[in-house]
Amino acid sequence: MAAFRLLPDAKHFTGGGKTLSEEGESGLAVRRPQRDETKPSRQLEVAGARGPEPVQTLAETVAARIREQVISGMLTPGSHLSELTLSEELQVSRNTLREVFRLLTKEGLLRYEANRGVFVSTPSMSTIIDIYRVRRFIECSAMAQAHPRHPGARNMRAAVETAHHCREARDWLGVGSADIAFHAAVVELADSPRLSSFYAQISLELRLVFGLLQDPEFLHGPFIDQNLTILTELENGRPAVATEMLEAYLLRAERFILGAYARIAER
Repeated sequence: MAAFRLLPDAKHFTGGGKTLSEEGESGLAVRRPQRDETKPSRQLEVAGARGPEPVQTLAETVAARIREQVISGMLTPGSHLSELTLSEELQVSRNTLREVFRLLTKEGLLRYEANRGVFVSTPSMSTIIDIYRVRRFIECSAMAQAHPRHPGARNMRAAVETAHHCREARDWLGVGSADIAFHAAVVELADSPRLSSFYAQISLELRLVFGLLQDPEFLHGPFIDQNLTILTELENGRPAVATEMLEAYLLRAERFILGAYARIAER
């Protein structure tokens, strides 16, 4: 084994005719074995195999902006998306926009019609039924095991307060967004990032369902105070009662929306 000796400046080691210079955070010199720089290290090979951390592409960024327009109610079911107009508005090429359209069509948010273009999807009655089936399964399970001091409960409180402020301002689209935020916060009670990510997609489809009715006051007005009642039960340490109320709430909401959908279909 080669002998190493400390040089006077306390920052260099020498051994085998080669000097290694390195100083750790503690100020003490650290000896590291030399390697041939022309050969990739095993560490670099492994890192390369994993690949770099994922970076959001331009298409993904633009897709996120379109999703936000759906969530905010700016884009409603059946809306036609003009390739030319959107490319100018979003300052992206039409090729990038076509990639965005393909991505959102795969998600079910958009639909393509030959010779007509791209449109915001219109949920079917079976879609509405399935959305509410999923919501009951996820939200009620999350609520049943929730702790009153969970951060998700604070987010529920913030959403309720936002909804009340929006109601006073007659901002019914804002009330709808606050309602979606309230139920997303319910899902946060489960402490599952994957579940929250999945629910975000459900929220997009739910906003499309809301957009069908075109009367946000009629749609959201009755449920503002019910959200507060459910939250109060949770904050008072009664998650089982809150869960029962939430399940009944979601069943009423489903019947309410299906009834409105049927009336629209008859026109």
